[in-house]
Order: sequence, then structure tokens, then C-alpha cells
Amino acid sequence: MVDINLYEKKNMDTNEDRFRGKAPLISGHQIFKSFYSNGSRIDVLKGIDFNINIGETIAVVGASGIGKSTLLHILGTLDRPDSGKLNFNGKDVFQMNDISLARHRNESVGFVFQFHHLLPEFSALENTMMPALIKGFDKQESRYVAEGVLIRVGLKERIGHKVNRLSGGEQQRVALARALVLKPVLLLADEPTGNLDKRNSSRIHELLMELNQELSMTLVVVTHNTELASLMSSNVTIVDGKLQTAS
Repeated sequence: MVDINLYEKKNMDTNEDRFRGKAPLISGHQIFKSFYSNGSRIDVLKGIDFNINIGETIAVVGASGIGKSTLLHILGTLDRPDSGKLNFNGKDVFQMNDISLARHRNESVGFVFQFHHLLPEFSALENTMMPALIKGFDKQESRYVAEGVLIRVGLKERIGHKVNRLSGGEQQRVALARALVLKPVLLLADEPTGNLDKRNSSRIHELLMELNQELSMTLVVVTHNTELASLMSSNVTIVDGKLQTAS
């Protein structure tokens, strides 16, 4: 079994070291996004502008249907805006070709969703190794970094278990480990504790904040959970397609 101190020394250098002086880390300029439903156009984002700095923690809150997940998907380049620019570390990511954009998502962005999307026939370790294998790490190195991050999220005794044998809280920690295995500078979480009880939710909240401190990891969370939102450095909402500070 990998030693966690060695893992942290070799693989858990902070994103502040990697992106020192790169402020803001992310900036959006006049981002518009619309959808069509039953022949009608719905304008969700109406020319929003924002800056997000390295290590910042942001909760996007508010009622369902106002565009919170849409904003998160654009930040993670899972969806494209109709117009506008999204600069990451000074580069307009939507000017990248598909291969470069996929590499950006794999290396710089981690995703955690309400439904964890783990592969049930594989173990916690195998699920967590996948981003490293996709990046091109060999199997031994992928196993090394995956074991280390699983230990960090409190799953040392569950590494070899298939995920369908784990509790809901354990499965969400595997999903978090998978998102963190390549040390993304940006972690995006969409209702990450929406399916968990209060005890497991609080554990995930604490873990997110610890990792933000340890790694200078920028964190943007869509949540209805007031406890999680209160831990973030800022809360924003979307009103009539525009970003504003949440009250």
C-alpha cells in the first residue's frame, strides 16, 4: 500500500505553485446561452462577466431552472456558450480544437455530480485510476496516484471493493477521488451531497474545504445545501440571466 506522506510529497504539490501569478485563473466575458423548448427560446445566460481567482471557493445558489448547472457546464467546457469568451489561464478555451479541449478537461478540471457515474463492475481503485490512464500514465503510476488519493479521502480499507458494495457516502468519496487524481486546478461540483444524509454530507463538505486549503484548488459548487454554501468564500446566484451576489 502506498504511503500517504510520499503521495502528498510527490503528487500533491499545490495549484498555487503551478499557477502562481496567473490571476484571474478563469474569466468569462459576455457569455450568452439559450435553449429551445417546444419551439420557444429560453435565454438562460444573458451576457455574464466574471473572474475566478486561484483557490477561490464559490457556491452558485438559487432556485432550480435559473441556469446554475448551465454555468457549471460551460466552466467545465462540457457545453459551449452561444457567444462570449471563457479564458482559462489567459487562453480562450473555446478556440481550442476538440482534442486540446478534451485534454484541458482531463488535466485541469475535476467534476463531481449528484449522481456519481461510477462504473459498478469496477473497484474503487479502478474507477479512480481511469483519468490517469486516459492521460497516458502507465498502470503502475496510475495505481500509485489513485491509491494515494483514495487514502486521502478516507477509503484506505475500501480501495479494492467494487463500488456497488460501498455505501452512498463512500461512493461519493470515490467520485471525488476520481475527480482529484490528476490534481485539477478547478473542481466543479453539481449538488455533490444531494443524495446523502446529513452525516455523510457534512463529511464531504469538510473534505472539500480541506482539499481546497491543501491544494489551492479552486472550487465552484452548485448547491441547495445551505451548510455547504456557508463554507464558501462567496455565494452567487443568477437573476434574469445575470450573475449577482446572493443575499
